[in-house]
Amino acid sequence: MPARLRKLVGAVVLVVFVVLYAFIAMMIAAFKLPGTPGWVQGVYYVAAGLFWVIPAGWLIAWMQRP
Repeated sequence: MPARLRKLVGAVVLVVFVVLYAFIAMMIAAFKLPGTPGWVQGVYYVAAGLFWVIPAGWLIAWMQRP
């Protein structure tokens, strides 16, 4: 696959992934977190806010391959 096409596909997949990930993380928070202590909510939001970086990093590494 040419590098330009791989970067285009990767960019589209990355945008779709981030939008879906944010929606799923929001739904989990809305249904599971009400009534939990503040520190539990804080841990969830930090973890959910950082976890998307791992698959995005794999995708970006794939996009940058020669």
